[in-house]
Amino acid sequence: MKVKTPSKLEKILASGCLAVTSECGPPRGSDPEMITRKANLIKSHVDAINITDNQTSVTRLCSLAACIHLKLMGLEPVLQMVTRDRNRIALQSDILGAASFDIHNILCLSGDHQSFGDCPQGQNVYDIDSMQLIQTVRYMRDEGKFLGGDNLHRSPQMFVGAAANPFADPFEIRVPRLAKKVAAGAEFIQTQCIYNLDKFELWMKMACDRGLHEKVHILAGLTPLKSAGMARYMKNRVPGMDVPDEVVKRIAGTPKEKQPEEGIKICIESIERLKKVEGVHGFHIMAIEWEEMVPEIVEKGGLYPRPKVE
Repeated sequence: MKVKTPSKLEKILASGCLAVTSECGPPRGSDPEMITRKANLIKSHVDAINITDNQTSVTRLCSLAACIHLKLMGLEPVLQMVTRDRNRIALQSDILGAASFDIHNILCLSGDHQSFGDCPQGQNVYDIDSMQLIQTVRYMRDEGKFLGGDNLHRSPQMFVGAAANPFADPFEIRVPRLAKKVAAGAEFIQTQCIYNLDKFELWMKMACDRGLHEKVHILAGLTPLKSAGMARYMKNRVPGMDVPDEVVKRIAGTPKEKQPEEGIKICIESIERLKKVEGVHGFHIMAIEWEEMVPEIVEKGGLYPRPKVE
């Protein structure tokens, strides 16, 4: 049973408008000023703001607390939740905690392995995986029950999302994996950063051929490149990232002081092209520690002003 949630993001997607989301990484400390400052930079240009959950396995202010700070600002958060650090008891408890603050969007993730972070000796949990977390949120929402079968009071009214990487190997399983997430109950998808537009368009065609674009809202992920060094790092050091040589050459062939501007231009050009791709229902703009550029990208990409929904 499909339950209509109070999510502003869901309403915008349901209206047929292209949605725009962005994200903020919480600070490595308890001062919320970093989150509120970043949110104030982008709040007028996005429909919802993701809060990452100890991204790259580095310890940070928890995503739930940061989402609450956004709610107190009158903004729409997307709670990112990874299965790396919690068992099913803690996951269900945090879902209820978020729902108690009327947080209406959740992105279900596995999480980066702890060996990448600041506590490589830490033990991961992975009691359930990201697909099972999607199922858990939908079960709690739609059936009003805990995984153990007991009834819960005031089910979490959450719009359920997941991530997809069209570029990881092997490519031939990328769309079947997306289909599994949709079957598990994902209602929106945010993708990995897109630099290889040809490959992404092929992935979208394969998804549309299976009718997945009619079952889930796909938001294309974009990260503006600040420099040639960042482009090379993303290409050579980040698993599952596909940065074509021509993109690296374009940035590297630009004077150093102009490279940030060129990176923004590439991002805007990508939006203009991807707007025309069947099945793309919006954009997830991940301007890593560069949130101040989100308004320019949104405006020049023809995605501003944002629609109002009740």
